[in-house]
Parts: sequence; C-alpha cells; structure tokens
Amino acid sequence: MITVIDYGIGNTRAFINIYERLHIPVKVASNIQDLQNAEKLILPGVGSFDFAMKNLEESGMKQTLNQLVLEAEIPVLGVCLGMQLMAESSEEGSCEGLGWIKGKVKKIDTEKVPHQSKLPHMGWNEVRFVKENALLNGLEKNSLFYFLHSYYIDCHEDNEILGISEFAGSFASAVNTGNIYGTQFHPEKSHSNGEKLLFNFAKL
Repeated sequence: MITVIDYGIGNTRAFINIYERLHIPVKVASNIQDLQNAEKLILPGVGSFDFAMKNLEESGMKQTLNQLVLEAEIPVLGVCLGMQLMAESSEEGSCEGLGWIKGKVKKIDTEKVPHQSKLPHMGWNEVRFVKENALLNGLEKNSLFYFLHSYYIDCHEDNEILGISEFAGSFASAVNTGNIYGTQFHPEKSHSNGEKLLFNFAKL
C-alpha cells in the first residue's frame, strides 16, 4: 500500500491516478490515524518551505512520520518541496527541516542563468543518474523529467546524491540514503519515465 501524505499543499491526486492506473493499492493520509500500517510513503509539496513545515506540524503527522521513517525505516519518497523538507534547513525560511538528508536548501543563483526567464526552473530537463539503484530500474542513465522549482538541496554528503541536473550549474536532482528517497523533479508529471520511477518505488 502506497500512502500519499496530504498536509494541504501537495498534488496528491496525480499520484493517486498513476497508482490506480498501475493497479497498485494507494491511499491518502491527512492525519495520524491514516498513517497506521503504512508500508511506503510519498511526501509531495509545492509552495514555500516555512509554510509547508508549519502545515506538516499542524497536521500532527510530523512526529509519526519521523518514527515511521527513522525508526521503522519505511521507504519514503519526497517530491519537489517534499524533498526539500527532508533537508536540515532552507534559505527560503527560518523553520528547521526534517533533517533526514544532510544539507541545506539554497536558492538557484540567477546570475548563472543565461536566458531572460530565470526562475523558476520550469520544464523538461535531463537527470544524469550517478549510481545504480532499484528506484531507477528500467530508466536510461540520462533521462528527461519535469521540473518546477526555484530552490535545490545542497547535499553535504556526495554519496547521498542519486542524480544530477544542470541549471545555473549542477545540482542534486535525486537523492537517496537508506530508506529515504527524494526527487527535485515531478515524477507524477513526467509521463513514462515518471510512471516507471513511481512503479519502482512501489516495488522497493
């Protein structure tokens, strides 16, 4: 069973639609009770870092998620802002992150963007996978995915970087440590490549 976390700022419906099409059991969790018996978790997110962290805190699910991910070691996939929340902190705000990934969220340096439309980084971009991982089964080493973001995780541990993309320089577009996975891109908007990645996550 895939459990998609709904704390008010993520597009849960897109994930539900994909897993229903793949005939993989899926549900939405909006409170602690919904997280009971979770086998795999998806943490989506759009918007600002502080607003998202406060929403997650107010939902009452933050502590339970820490227990499920850090103690029970249930696989979790953070997507876009959901991945950024896994970091320790963010330049976008003052709230502490979940701290599951060692690193800080930083704003893309617009001085390094040559074209007029600087931010957000939006549209299709290549992800170069630098490690083999079951999450990537069946995907080309250089695959296209859809992005929409102005911030990225500056990972402190290179061995936690799973994929790299180029926009205003190189940045970590996919991360993994143990049972914790994150993608800066949106697999739920990335057609066949994204569907394959979400299928792989369900089979971990």
